Amino acid sequence: MLDLALASFVVGLLALGLKRPFIWVLAYLYVDIVAPQKISYFLLASIPLSLVVFCAAFGGWLVADDKTDSRFTLRQGLLAVLLAYCAVTTLFADFPVEAAEKWGWVWKALVFAIFLPLTLRTRLRLEAAVLFMVLAAGSIVITGGIKTIVSGGGYNALHFFVQDNTGLYEGSIISCVAIAIVPLIFWLARHGTIFPRDWQVRTFALALVFACLLIPVGTQARTGLLCIALLGVLSLRSAKNRFVYLGALVLALLVAVPFLPKSFTDRMQTIENHQADQSASTRLAVWAWTLDYAKDHPFGGGFDSFRSNKLVIETRDAETSGNTTAVETSTITDQGRAFHSSYFEMLGEQGWPGLALWLWLQASGLWQMERLRARWRKRAAAPGAGPEAQWQAPLASALQQAQLIYLLGSAFVGIAYQPFILMLIGLQCGLWSYLKRGDTVPRRPAVVIPVAAP
Repeated sequence: MLDLALASFVVGLLALGLKRPFIWVLAYLYVDIVAPQKISYFLLASIPLSLVVFCAAFGGWLVADDKTDSRFTLRQGLLAVLLAYCAVTTLFADFPVEAAEKWGWVWKALVFAIFLPLTLRTRLRLEAAVLFMVLAAGSIVITGGIKTIVSGGGYNALHFFVQDNTGLYEGSIISCVAIAIVPLIFWLARHGTIFPRDWQVRTFALALVFACLLIPVGTQARTGLLCIALLGVLSLRSAKNRFVYLGALVLALLVAVPFLPKSFTDRMQTIENHQADQSASTRLAVWAWTLDYAKDHPFGGGFDSFRSNKLVIETRDAETSGNTTAVETSTITDQGRAFHSSYFEMLGEQGWPGLALWLWLQASGLWQMERLRARWRKRAAAPGAGPEAQWQAPLASALQQAQLIYLLGSAFVGIAYQPFILMLIGLQCGLWSYLKRGDTVPRRPAVVIPVAAP
């Protein structure tokens, strides 16, 4: 039954795309985020579903979509340069087989991020893309939230649709993404036009936000806790009454703490005492190794270059009994440990040029969203401004907040090429292009008035 339901939904989306090819773009968002082919036992698992829908989305736009308002932006150019650079480093990778395997999905994520803004020509399309991304990620989040309430979750113990530790099904990654989509959930509830903004939509939005906040608890990912803290700080910027907002946050925290599992609070304490935690100590050792590696390989070692690392890790665990404190020191050797950071992932795999490109891509997105936010807030506050000028600034702010949360979470997780985040960048490019196009006023041809000779 599960196979049949998944297959029917995907086939239904593809059928609708025969009349509206843009739906194939939405179908790809769903397929790439949820990966129903992993959940399926036979029907969808037996075909290269992601590639099929990718070709349908691109082919539908190329053959049947109107391209009059499509624009290629600077950030899409940066993505294209990064794509070409990654292709070159893959050819000369330290581990050719492993690098080729990672390149097999990275190129597709980058190409789709370049392609997506070309299809987002209207507000409806922008909103539909945001909605599909939020609901697709939300389907995973809701499952995790329910399991957290029922079982309390656990580190590497909370399984979603499948027992898979890749993509959004990995604990730290879904924790980061779940918190990043919270601003977009609120934007859809307040400014969305696809569904009526009634009590049902608001109730679902609040329930989904609650599920998002439960994911870091269920996965016991320290990254998620830091992302929640940043979300609280960022929300202050748009809060109308900040003192009431702060009071509500403190009250919610006081109410929530007694209900948190002891295993969760014990794991969060390792944020402060990282030397007692092998995972945190390994991260620091890998980052130090990557800096040394970049000195000899300034252009990177290609995908999965971390496989050549060899680490010696020293952990210290202090136990206090009365007036006596005993410190236990242990030395652990390890090798082939992943970067555990997008910044070091880019540095180790693509070198200083690749890291510079990636940082430029991120910084330009924050700057563009800030410009849109400031410009459209003024327009929304201008006398006579109608509802058509009220949604732009909040969407730019939501996309900026989502990116900032990602940038914090990615400091501790290797998700530099995560498809969902690249889709967010595609949304930013699409919004920037759409609003810039609306600002462009065509010049009127000069009118020559003949003057009679005296």
